[in-house]
Amino acid sequence: MIKEVANRRGPGRFPGERLLWYGCVVAAVWLGWEIVKVPVADRAAPALAVRLSPASPEVLRKAAESEFAQKRFENAKALADESLSRAPFNARALRVRGLVEAQDAGEQRADDILTLAGNWSLRDDPAHAWLMENRLRRGDYGSSFAHADTLVRRREDLQPQVFNLFTTAALSDPRSTPHLTRLLAAGPSWRPAYLNSLHAREDGDPVLASLAIALQPSARPFTDSELGHLYRMWASEGRYPGIRFLRGQLNRPAVGQALQNGDFSQEAIPDFLPFGWRLGTAAGISVQITEDDVRQDDNALRVEYDGRRNDVFAEQLLVLDAGPHVLTGQLRVETATQDVRMQWRVLCAESSVVIGEAGVDASRAVGGTWRAFSIPIAVPGENCSAQWLRLEAVPGDRRTQSVVWFDRLRISAGRRP
Repeated sequence: MIKEVANRRGPGRFPGERLLWYGCVVAAVWLGWEIVKVPVADRAAPALAVRLSPASPEVLRKAAESEFAQKRFENAKALADESLSRAPFNARALRVRGLVEAQDAGEQRADDILTLAGNWSLRDDPAHAWLMENRLRRGDYGSSFAHADTLVRRREDLQPQVFNLFTTAALSDPRSTPHLTRLLAAGPSWRPAYLNSLHAREDGDPVLASLAIALQPSARPFTDSELGHLYRMWASEGRYPGIRFLRGQLNRPAVGQALQNGDFSQEAIPDFLPFGWRLGTAAGISVQITEDDVRQDDNALRVEYDGRRNDVFAEQLLVLDAGPHVLTGQLRVETATQDVRMQWRVLCAESSVVIGEAGVDASRAVGGTWRAFSIPIAVPGENCSAQWLRLEAVPGDRRTQSVVWFDRLRISAGRRP
């Protein structure tokens, strides 16, 4: 009976049902607005966004940032406080609050607030930037550089500014160097970029030298590649006294070993040049460290030359003390000719003055015979802090093919034995 009456009256005919229907409509409209207003508020201007969603902590935070950027600090403070009252762990709102405090000359309170913001979020770059600069002004290099490290690990675009800060601090205050060393000893991803930035600066050499020395006893000293790059850059700029000093401090390569890889037991290692052998490559010559075909299991230097081109077959930088020295070694000639157009020369790196020289004498070293040779060297006391040892071509007018082997080279202090 009731069902029949209901069917005759139709849906919504009872007053309670009509109220329920209206309530559902209102709820649907409200829910739709709540769904729509979030993206609308996100895209709207801060002032409009606050009107659309005045209870949203993120909207209030964005409005606070906008007001701070426009130097309306009281508004920024009020909006940041309102955002924090609704979301106490909003690091970006806390950062705005701290920056406002700094504008009000409350530096210590600002430091406390921004430190908290930085601890809450390693991604809050403005907070870390402020802390970096503020701690630097106070001479707190350890804390300043730690915040700088946080920035450059995330933001490559900030590296030039932060690297300049590191270097300026190192040049102006030696107290900063241990803190910079500690950062680099941790092996951060930005270490190669920072060292390259020092190479690009005219005043970067003292910092490079200080870091190389300070990092030597650490778990991550300069790699052979990093140190070799430094030596090569200084050699190209004629900074031979600096090379001599740094090598003496680091003992890399070992100071007691005047000539590197004189037995050619290792391949040429380009990372550590100019110490070690740089082998020439050009048309008409072939230079390689390879196994001797007479003395098995013994590497030697093999040089093949057509007698026409003027070139350097092999060279390496030396750091000899002033006084007499002698270069000794062995050679043999693979080809039958005795007209070998090669010579060993030792020159002062700064002045190019020849301080030791001898041509290759093949008269008793043809075939499989190894013959000893020696060359006296006289290092002057001035303008000769480093030297170049070179095996050079002595070109002639006609083509003469020569193949010569060299091995067991050594430089000793004193006169010819």
